[in-house]
Amino acid sequence: MALPGNINRTCLSIFLVLVFSHIAASQTIVETLPGYPGKLPFKLETGYVGVGETDEVQFFYYYIESERDPRIDPLLLWLTGGPGCSGFSAIAFEIGPVGINTTSFTGGLPSLKLNPYSWTKVASIIFIDAPVGTGFSYSTTVEGANTSDTKNAAQIYTFLRKWLYQHPEFIGHETYIGGDSYSGITAPILVTDILKGLEADVHPIIDLQGYILGNPVTDNYIDNNERIPYIHRVSLISDAYYEAAKLQCHGDYVNIEYNNTLCVTAMQNIKECILQIKLTQILEPQCAFTKPKEPQWDVRSQEANTLEYLKAKRLPELKCREFAYALSYKYMNDKSVQKALNVREGTVKNWARCLKDFPTYTENIDSTIDYHKNLSTTGMRALIYSGDHDISVPYLATLEWIRLLEVPIFDQWRPWYVDGQVAGYQSKYMNDNYRLTYVTLKGAGHTAPEFKPKQALAMVDRFFARYPI
Repeated sequence: MALPGNINRTCLSIFLVLVFSHIAASQTIVETLPGYPGKLPFKLETGYVGVGETDEVQFFYYYIESERDPRIDPLLLWLTGGPGCSGFSAIAFEIGPVGINTTSFTGGLPSLKLNPYSWTKVASIIFIDAPVGTGFSYSTTVEGANTSDTKNAAQIYTFLRKWLYQHPEFIGHETYIGGDSYSGITAPILVTDILKGLEADVHPIIDLQGYILGNPVTDNYIDNNERIPYIHRVSLISDAYYEAAKLQCHGDYVNIEYNNTLCVTAMQNIKECILQIKLTQILEPQCAFTKPKEPQWDVRSQEANTLEYLKAKRLPELKCREFAYALSYKYMNDKSVQKALNVREGTVKNWARCLKDFPTYTENIDSTIDYHKNLSTTGMRALIYSGDHDISVPYLATLEWIRLLEVPIFDQWRPWYVDGQVAGYQSKYMNDNYRLTYVTLKGAGHTAPEFKPKQALAMVDRFFARYPI
Protein backbone atom coordinates (compact mmCIF):
# COMPACT_ATOMS: atom_id res chain seq x y z
CA MET A 1 0.00 0.00 0.00
CA ALA A 2 2.04 2.97 -1.28
CA LEU A 3 1.87 6.54 0.02
CA PRO A 4 -0.26 8.92 -2.06
CA GLY A 5 1.82 10.80 -4.59
CA ASN A 6 0.83 14.25 -3.27
CA ILE A 7 2.36 13.61 0.16
CA ASN A 8 5.88 14.90 0.48
CA ARG A 9 7.94 12.35 2.40
CA THR A 10 10.18 15.02 3.95
CA CYS A 11 7.21 16.92 5.36
CA LEU A 12 5.68 13.69 6.58
CA SER A 13 8.90 12.75 8.36
CA ILE A 14 9.05 16.11 10.13
CA PHE A 15 5.38 15.82 11.14
CA LEU A 16 5.84 12.32 12.56
CA VAL A 17 8.90 13.38 14.53
CA LEU A 18 6.91 16.24 16.08
CA VAL A 19 3.89 14.10 16.88
CA PHE A 20 5.92 11.28 18.38
CA SER A 21 8.61 13.39 20.02
CA HIS A 22 7.89 11.61 23.32
CA ILE A 23 9.43 8.47 21.84
CA ALA A 24 13.00 8.42 23.07
CA ALA A 25 15.14 7.47 20.08
CA SER A 26 17.97 5.12 20.89
CA GLN A 27 19.88 4.23 17.76
CA THR A 28 23.55 3.52 17.13
CA ILE A 29 25.33 2.84 13.87
CA VAL A 30 27.83 0.08 14.62
CA GLU A 31 30.79 0.23 12.25
CA THR A 32 33.12 -2.20 14.02
CA LEU A 33 32.74 -5.19 16.29
CA PRO A 34 35.31 -6.92 18.50
CA GLY A 35 36.49 -10.10 16.84
CA TYR A 36 36.06 -8.77 13.29
CA PRO A 37 39.04 -7.20 11.50
CA GLY A 38 38.32 -3.72 10.22
CA LYS A 39 35.06 -2.04 9.35
CA LEU A 40 31.92 -4.14 8.93
CA PRO A 41 31.05 -4.56 5.24
CA PHE A 42 27.37 -3.90 5.91
CA LYS A 43 25.30 -1.30 7.72
CA LEU A 44 24.39 -2.38 11.25
CA GLU A 45 22.18 -0.32 13.53
CA THR A 46 21.28 -1.31 17.08
CA GLY A 47 18.92 0.35 19.48
CA TYR A 48 15.96 0.19 21.81
CA VAL A 49 12.28 0.86 21.21
CA GLY A 50 10.00 1.24 24.22
CA VAL A 51 6.47 -0.15 24.30
CA GLY A 52 3.78 -0.11 26.97
CA GLU A 53 1.94 2.74 28.68
CA THR A 54 5.18 4.14 30.08
CA ASP A 55 7.56 2.45 27.64
CA GLU A 56 8.35 0.02 30.45
CA VAL A 57 9.23 -2.71 27.96
CA GLN A 58 12.46 -1.89 26.16
CA PHE A 59 12.96 -4.02 23.05
CA PHE A 60 16.53 -4.29 21.79
CA TYR A 61 16.96 -4.71 18.04
CA TYR A 62 19.57 -5.15 15.33
CA TYR A 63 18.79 -3.58 11.96
CA ILE A 64 20.94 -4.68 9.03
CA GLU A 65 20.46 -2.87 5.76
CA SER A 66 20.16 -4.80 2.51
CA GLU A 67 23.55 -5.24 0.89
CA ARG A 68 21.96 -5.03 -2.57
CA ASP A 69 19.57 -2.09 -2.84
CA PRO A 70 17.70 -1.06 0.34
CA ARG A 71 15.57 1.37 -1.67
CA ILE A 72 13.75 -1.43 -3.47
CA ASP A 73 14.55 -4.60 -1.52
CA PRO A 74 11.87 -5.64 1.00
CA LEU A 75 11.96 -5.01 4.74
CA LEU A 76 11.78 -8.17 6.83
CA LEU A 77 11.01 -8.22 10.55
CA TRP A 78 12.50 -11.46 11.86
CA LEU A 79 11.29 -13.18 15.02
CA THR A 80 13.60 -15.80 16.52
CA GLY A 81 12.02 -18.87 18.15
CA GLY A 82 12.20 -20.26 21.66
CA PRO A 83 10.25 -18.57 23.04
CA GLY A 84 13.21 -16.69 24.45
CA CYS A 85 15.90 -16.90 21.75
CA SER A 86 17.85 -13.73 21.02
CA GLY A 87 17.82 -12.03 17.65
CA PHE A 88 21.60 -12.44 17.64
CA SER A 89 21.09 -16.21 17.46
CA ALA A 90 19.30 -15.75 14.13
CA ILE A 91 22.05 -13.39 12.96
CA ALA A 92 24.98 -15.60 13.94
CA PHE A 93 23.60 -19.06 13.22
CA GLU A 94 20.84 -18.69 10.66
CA ILE A 95 20.32 -15.82 8.22
CA GLY A 96 22.60 -12.95 9.29
CA PRO A 97 25.83 -11.66 7.70
CA VAL A 98 28.24 -12.67 10.50
CA GLY A 99 28.67 -15.75 12.65
CA ILE A 100 30.87 -17.19 15.37
CA ASN A 101 34.13 -18.61 14.02
CA THR A 102 34.73 -21.94 15.75
CA THR A 103 37.66 -23.11 13.64
CA SER A 104 39.99 -20.35 14.83
CA PHE A 105 39.06 -20.40 18.52
CA THR A 106 42.12 -20.73 20.78
CA GLY A 107 40.76 -19.12 23.90
CA GLY A 108 39.84 -15.53 24.72
CA LEU A 109 37.20 -13.66 22.76
CA PRO A 110 35.77 -15.64 19.82
CA SER A 111 36.22 -14.12 16.39
CA LEU A 112 33.56 -13.47 13.76
CA LYS A 113 33.31 -14.69 10.19
CA LEU A 114 31.21 -13.50 7.27
CA ASN A 115 28.25 -15.50 5.97
CA PRO A 116 28.21 -15.30 2.16
CA TYR A 117 24.60 -16.52 2.15
CA SER A 118 23.08 -13.96 4.48
CA TRP A 119 19.50 -13.00 3.73
CA THR A 120 20.65 -9.39 3.98
CA LYS A 121 21.96 -9.94 0.46
CA VAL A 122 18.35 -9.55 -0.71
CA ALA A 123 16.46 -7.76 2.10
CA SER A 124 16.82 -5.27 4.92
CA ILE A 125 16.18 -7.14 8.17
CA ILE A 126 15.18 -6.13 11.69
CA PHE A 127 16.18 -8.75 14.25
CA ILE A 128 14.40 -8.21 17.56
CA ASP A 129 15.09 -9.57 21.02
CA ALA A 130 11.51 -10.57 21.84
CA PRO A 131 9.63 -11.37 24.00
CA VAL A 132 10.73 -9.04 26.78
CA GLY A 133 13.42 -10.73 28.86
CA THR A 134 15.07 -12.17 25.76
CA GLY A 135 18.61 -11.17 24.80
CA PHE A 136 19.17 -7.54 25.76
CA SER A 137 15.48 -6.61 26.00
CA TYR A 138 14.27 -5.77 29.48
CA SER A 139 11.46 -4.26 31.53
CA THR A 140 11.74 -1.33 33.90
CA THR A 141 8.93 -2.77 36.04
CA VAL A 142 8.16 -6.17 37.52
CA GLU A 143 4.71 -6.17 35.92
CA GLY A 144 6.13 -5.33 32.51
CA ALA A 145 8.27 -8.47 32.51
CA ASN A 146 5.19 -10.70 32.32
CA THR A 147 4.02 -11.52 28.83
CA SER A 148 2.36 -14.20 26.68
CA ASP A 149 1.92 -15.33 23.09
CA THR A 150 -0.80 -12.78 22.34
CA LYS A 151 0.69 -9.96 24.43
CA ASN A 152 4.10 -10.45 22.86
CA ALA A 153 2.63 -10.24 19.36
CA ALA A 154 0.77 -7.04 20.27
CA GLN A 155 3.94 -5.54 21.72
CA ILE A 156 5.96 -6.41 18.63
CA TYR A 157 3.30 -4.71 16.49
CA THR A 158 3.74 -1.56 18.57
CA PHE A 159 7.52 -1.95 18.27
CA LEU A 160 7.27 -2.11 14.46
CA ARG A 161 5.06 0.96 14.26
CA LYS A 162 7.41 2.98 16.45
CA TRP A 163 10.45 1.70 14.57
CA LEU A 164 8.89 2.85 11.30
CA TYR A 165 8.24 6.30 12.73
CA GLN A 166 11.93 6.45 13.59
CA HIS A 167 12.77 5.24 10.06
CA PRO A 168 10.16 7.00 7.90
CA GLU A 169 11.89 5.99 4.67
CA PHE A 170 10.37 2.54 5.23
CA ILE A 171 6.78 3.73 5.69
CA GLY A 172 4.88 2.28 2.75
CA HIS A 173 7.85 0.04 1.92
CA GLU A 174 7.18 -3.59 0.96
CA THR A 175 7.28 -5.49 4.26
CA TYR A 176 7.26 -9.12 5.41
CA ILE A 177 7.05 -10.79 8.81
CA GLY A 178 9.32 -13.80 9.25
CA GLY A 179 10.44 -16.25 11.88
CA ASP A 180 11.14 -19.85 12.68
CA SER A 181 10.52 -22.52 15.31
CA TYR A 182 8.30 -21.07 18.09
CA SER A 183 7.72 -17.97 15.95
CA GLY A 184 5.20 -20.17 14.16
CA ILE A 185 2.97 -19.21 17.08
CA THR A 186 3.89 -15.52 17.31
CA ALA A 187 4.13 -14.52 13.64
CA PRO A 188 0.58 -15.43 12.46
CA ILE A 189 -0.84 -13.55 15.45
CA LEU A 190 1.33 -10.53 14.62
CA VAL A 191 0.33 -10.61 10.95
CA THR A 192 -3.32 -10.72 12.01
CA ASP A 193 -2.81 -7.76 14.35
CA ILE A 194 -1.19 -5.73 11.56
CA LEU A 195 -4.03 -6.48 9.14
CA LYS A 196 -6.58 -5.44 11.76
CA GLY A 197 -4.64 -2.24 12.25
CA LEU A 198 -4.67 -1.53 8.53
CA GLU A 199 -8.43 -2.10 8.41
CA ALA A 200 -8.82 0.37 11.28
CA ASP A 201 -6.60 2.90 9.47
CA VAL A 202 -3.93 2.70 12.17
CA HIS A 203 -0.80 4.56 11.16
CA PRO A 204 1.85 4.28 9.98
CA ILE A 205 0.75 2.45 6.87
CA ILE A 206 2.57 -0.89 6.70
CA ASP A 207 2.73 -2.33 3.21
CA LEU A 208 2.47 -5.90 4.45
CA GLN A 209 2.96 -8.37 1.61
CA GLY A 210 3.13 -11.65 3.47
CA TYR A 211 4.96 -13.84 5.93
CA ILE A 212 7.73 -16.44 6.04
CA LEU A 213 7.93 -19.30 8.53
CA GLY A 214 10.62 -21.96 8.90
CA ASN A 215 10.20 -25.27 10.75
CA PRO A 216 7.28 -23.55 12.49
CA VAL A 217 5.68 -24.66 15.74
CA THR A 218 1.98 -24.45 14.85
CA ASP A 219 -0.25 -26.91 16.67
CA ASN A 220 0.81 -28.68 19.87
CA TYR A 221 -0.98 -31.91 19.07
CA ILE A 222 -0.10 -32.20 15.37
CA ASP A 223 3.55 -31.16 15.82
CA ASN A 224 4.07 -33.75 18.56
CA ASN A 225 1.96 -36.54 17.10
CA GLU A 226 3.59 -36.50 13.68
CA ARG A 227 7.02 -37.19 15.17
CA ILE A 228 6.29 -40.92 15.34
CA PRO A 229 5.28 -41.29 11.66
CA TYR A 230 8.29 -39.16 10.77
CA ILE A 231 10.89 -41.24 12.62
CA HIS A 232 9.42 -44.31 10.96
CA ARG A 233 9.60 -42.69 7.53
CA VAL A 234 13.32 -41.94 8.00
CA SER A 235 14.01 -45.52 9.20
CA LEU A 236 14.82 -44.77 12.84
CA ILE A 237 12.29 -47.39 13.96
CA SER A 238 11.23 -50.65 12.36
CA ASP A 239 7.98 -51.30 10.53
CA ALA A 240 6.97 -53.67 13.34
CA TYR A 241 7.50 -51.04 16.07
CA TYR A 242 5.57 -48.43 14.11
CA GLU A 243 2.67 -50.70 13.23
CA ALA A 244 2.40 -51.84 16.87
CA ALA A 245 2.30 -48.26 18.12
CA LYS A 246 -0.22 -47.20 15.47
CA LEU A 247 -2.48 -50.15 16.32
CA GLN A 248 -2.23 -50.11 20.11
CA CYS A 249 -2.22 -46.31 20.53
CA HIS A 250 -4.89 -45.79 17.84
CA GLY A 251 -2.69 -43.27 16.05
CA ASP A 252 -2.56 -40.96 19.09
CA TYR A 253 0.99 -40.83 20.43
CA VAL A 254 0.44 -37.77 22.62
CA ASN A 255 -2.54 -38.59 24.84
CA ILE A 256 -1.37 -42.00 26.00
CA GLU A 257 -3.55 -43.87 28.45
CA TYR A 258 -1.09 -45.45 30.85
CA ASN A 259 -3.43 -48.32 31.67
CA ASN A 260 -3.11 -49.27 27.99
CA THR A 261 -0.03 -51.41 28.58
CA LEU A 262 0.30 -52.49 24.95
CA CYS A 263 0.52 -48.85 23.82
CA VAL A 264 2.95 -47.98 26.62
CA THR A 265 5.17 -50.93 25.65
CA ALA A 266 5.09 -49.99 21.97
CA MET A 267 6.09 -46.39 22.76
CA GLN A 268 8.86 -47.54 25.10
CA ASN A 269 10.38 -49.60 22.28
CA ILE A 270 10.35 -46.49 20.09
CA LYS A 271 11.90 -44.31 22.79
CA GLU A 272 14.82 -46.69 23.22
CA CYS A 273 15.56 -46.49 19.51
CA ILE A 274 15.90 -42.71 19.48
CA LEU A 275 17.57 -41.96 22.83
CA GLN A 276 20.83 -40.96 21.14
CA ILE A 277 19.30 -39.34 18.06
CA LYS A 278 19.63 -35.58 17.80
CA LEU A 279 16.26 -33.88 17.82
CA THR A 280 17.15 -31.01 15.53
CA GLN A 281 19.20 -32.89 12.92
CA ILE A 282 18.99 -36.67 12.82
CA LEU A 283 22.36 -37.11 11.09
CA GLU A 284 24.47 -35.00 13.45
CA PRO A 285 26.04 -36.29 16.69
CA GLN A 286 24.05 -36.01 19.88
CA CYS A 287 26.40 -34.00 22.05
CA ALA A 288 24.82 -34.50 25.46
CA PHE A 289 27.43 -35.57 28.02
CA THR A 290 25.23 -38.05 29.86
CA LYS A 291 22.96 -40.67 28.39
CA PRO A 292 19.38 -39.42 28.62
CA LYS A 293 16.73 -41.57 30.23
CA GLU A 294 14.06 -40.17 27.93
CA PRO A 295 14.16 -38.73 24.40
CA GLN A 296 14.82 -35.00 24.62
CA TRP A 297 11.78 -33.74 22.72
CA ASP A 298 12.33 -30.14 23.88
CA VAL A 299 14.90 -28.31 21.75
CA ARG A 300 15.99 -26.24 24.73
CA SER A 301 16.69 -29.28 26.90
CA GLN A 302 18.60 -31.05 24.15
CA GLU A 303 21.14 -28.27 23.67
CA ALA A 304 24.28 -29.68 25.26
CA ASN A 305 25.62 -28.14 28.45
CA THR A 306 28.77 -26.81 26.83
CA LEU A 307 29.34 -23.73 28.94
CA GLU A 308 32.07 -25.57 30.84
CA TYR A 309 34.16 -25.41 27.68
CA LEU A 310 34.21 -21.62 27.74
CA LYS A 311 37.33 -21.73 29.91
CA ALA A 312 39.11 -24.05 27.50
CA LYS A 313 41.61 -22.76 24.95
CA ARG A 314 40.17 -24.96 22.23
CA LEU A 315 37.01 -26.89 21.60
CA PRO A 316 36.78 -30.70 21.74
CA GLU A 317 37.54 -32.69 18.61
CA LEU A 318 33.95 -33.89 18.28
CA LYS A 319 32.36 -31.37 15.94
CA CYS A 320 29.16 -30.31 17.65
CA ARG A 321 27.03 -27.36 16.61
CA GLU A 322 26.36 -26.69 20.30
CA PHE A 323 29.97 -25.61 20.84
CA ALA A 324 29.41 -22.60 18.57
CA TYR A 325 26.29 -21.81 20.59
CA ALA A 326 28.44 -21.88 23.74
CA LEU A 327 30.94 -19.46 22.22
CA SER A 328 28.11 -17.01 21.54
CA TYR A 329 27.60 -16.73 25.32
CA LYS A 330 31.27 -15.90 25.74
CA TYR A 331 31.12 -13.34 22.93
CA MET A 332 27.89 -11.56 23.80
CA ASN A 333 28.64 -11.31 27.53
CA ASP A 334 31.95 -9.59 26.83
CA LYS A 335 31.90 -5.96 28.00
CA SER A 336 33.66 -4.69 24.88
CA VAL A 337 31.06 -6.33 22.64
CA GLN A 338 28.17 -4.91 24.64
CA LYS A 339 29.79 -1.45 24.52
CA ALA A 340 30.16 -1.71 20.74
CA LEU A 341 26.49 -2.67 20.42
CA ASN A 342 25.55 0.20 22.78
CA VAL A 343 23.82 -2.10 25.26
CA ARG A 344 22.58 -0.19 28.29
CA GLU A 345 24.83 -1.09 31.17
CA GLY A 346 23.22 -2.89 34.08
CA THR A 347 19.92 -3.70 32.33
CA VAL A 348 20.65 -7.40 31.67
CA LYS A 349 22.71 -9.50 34.06
CA ASN A 350 23.59 -12.33 31.66
CA TRP A 351 22.87 -12.54 27.95
CA ALA A 352 21.54 -15.94 26.83
CA ARG A 353 21.23 -17.26 23.29
CA CYS A 354 18.04 -19.07 24.27
CA LEU A 355 16.39 -19.11 27.68
CA LYS A 356 15.99 -22.57 29.16
CA ASP A 357 13.49 -21.36 31.75
CA PHE A 358 11.09 -18.49 31.08
CA PRO A 359 8.78 -18.16 34.12
CA THR A 360 7.50 -14.72 33.05
CA TYR A 361 6.20 -16.04 29.72
CA THR A 362 2.80 -17.73 29.30
CA GLU A 363 2.18 -19.92 26.27
CA ASN A 364 -1.52 -19.15 25.92
CA ILE A 365 -2.03 -20.26 22.30
CA ASP A 366 -1.97 -24.01 21.58
CA SER A 367 -2.56 -23.73 17.85
CA THR A 368 -2.34 -21.05 15.16
CA ILE A 369 -4.16 -23.06 12.49
CA ASP A 370 -7.23 -20.84 12.79
CA TYR A 371 -5.02 -17.78 12.32
CA HIS A 372 -3.66 -19.29 9.10
CA LYS A 373 -7.20 -20.13 7.97
CA ASN A 374 -8.23 -16.52 8.46
CA LEU A 375 -5.12 -15.30 6.66
CA SER A 376 -6.00 -17.56 3.73
CA THR A 377 -8.91 -15.22 2.99
CA THR A 378 -6.62 -12.21 2.67
CA GLY A 379 -4.19 -11.07 -0.01
CA MET A 380 -1.18 -12.47 1.83
CA ARG A 381 1.70 -14.39 0.30
CA ALA A 382 3.14 -17.11 2.53
CA LEU A 383 6.38 -19.05 2.35
CA ILE A 384 6.51 -22.04 4.70
CA TYR A 385 9.65 -24.16 4.70
CA SER A 386 11.03 -27.17 6.58
CA GLY A 387 14.38 -28.80 7.02
CA ASP A 388 13.49 -32.41 6.25
CA HIS A 389 15.88 -33.88 8.87
CA ASP A 390 14.15 -32.24 11.83
CA ILE A 391 12.28 -34.33 14.40
CA SER A 392 11.28 -31.45 16.69
CA VAL A 393 8.87 -29.97 14.11
CA PRO A 394 8.75 -32.63 11.38
CA TYR A 395 7.79 -31.65 7.88
CA LEU A 396 4.90 -34.15 8.05
CA ALA A 397 3.32 -32.03 10.78
CA THR A 398 3.62 -28.88 8.69
CA LEU A 399 2.09 -30.60 5.68
CA GLU A 400 -0.79 -31.83 7.87
CA TRP A 401 -1.83 -28.39 9.13
CA ILE A 402 -1.42 -26.88 5.67
CA ARG A 403 -3.84 -29.54 4.40
CA LEU A 404 -6.33 -28.49 7.08
CA LEU A 405 -6.43 -24.97 5.63
CA GLU A 406 -8.33 -26.41 2.65
CA VAL A 407 -6.58 -24.13 0.19
CA PRO A 408 -6.52 -25.86 -3.21
CA ILE A 409 -3.21 -27.23 -4.48
CA PHE A 410 -2.03 -25.20 -7.45
CA ASP A 411 1.27 -26.97 -8.11
CA GLN A 412 1.86 -30.57 -7.03
CA TRP A 413 4.88 -31.83 -5.05
CA ARG A 414 7.99 -31.57 -7.19
CA PRO A 415 11.72 -30.93 -6.80
CA TRP A 416 13.36 -27.51 -6.86
CA TYR A 417 16.98 -26.87 -7.75
CA VAL A 418 20.09 -24.88 -6.87
CA ASP A 419 23.10 -25.15 -9.18
CA GLY A 420 21.42 -27.98 -11.06
CA GLN A 421 21.04 -30.12 -7.93
CA VAL A 422 17.85 -31.05 -6.07
CA ALA A 423 17.65 -28.66 -3.11
CA GLY A 424 14.36 -30.02 -1.80
CA TYR A 425 10.72 -30.28 -2.80
CA GLN A 426 7.83 -27.85 -3.04
CA SER A 427 4.09 -27.56 -3.37
CA LYS A 428 1.99 -24.47 -4.05
CA TYR A 429 -1.47 -23.67 -2.72
CA MET A 430 -3.67 -20.91 -4.04
CA ASN A 431 -7.16 -19.46 -3.91
CA ASP A 432 -8.54 -16.13 -5.10
CA ASN A 433 -6.98 -14.24 -2.21
CA TYR A 434 -4.01 -16.20 -0.96
CA ARG A 435 -0.76 -17.78 -2.14
CA LEU A 436 1.14 -20.31 -0.03
CA THR A 437 4.38 -21.95 -1.13
CA TYR A 438 5.62 -24.90 0.91
CA VAL A 439 9.27 -25.87 0.53
CA THR A 440 11.51 -28.55 2.01
CA LEU A 441 15.27 -28.17 2.19
CA LYS A 442 16.90 -31.54 1.64
CA GLY A 443 19.27 -32.54 4.44
CA ALA A 444 18.51 -29.51 6.62
CA GLY A 445 17.51 -29.60 10.25
CA HIS A 446 16.00 -27.20 12.75
CA THR A 447 16.27 -24.52 11.54
CA ALA A 448 16.93 -24.96 7.83
CA PRO A 449 19.18 -21.97 6.94
CA GLU A 450 21.69 -23.01 9.59
CA PHE A 451 22.28 -26.28 7.75
CA LYS A 452 21.70 -25.31 4.12
CA PRO A 453 22.48 -21.58 3.87
CA LYS A 454 23.05 -21.41 0.11
CA GLN A 455 19.80 -23.18 -0.71
CA ALA A 456 17.86 -21.13 1.86
CA LEU A 457 19.09 -17.86 0.35
CA ALA A 458 18.13 -18.99 -3.15
CA MET A 459 14.68 -19.95 -1.86
CA VAL A 460 13.91 -16.64 -0.17
CA ASP A 461 15.43 -14.55 -2.99
CA ARG A 462 13.10 -16.22 -5.48
CA PHE A 463 10.14 -15.79 -3.15
CA PHE A 464 10.74 -12.06 -2.69
CA ALA A 465 11.21 -11.66 -6.45
CA ARG A 466 7.96 -13.57 -7.13
CA TYR A 467 10.05 -15.94 -9.20
CA PRO A 468 9.23 -19.68 -9.25
CA ILE A 469 11.21 -21.49 -6.58
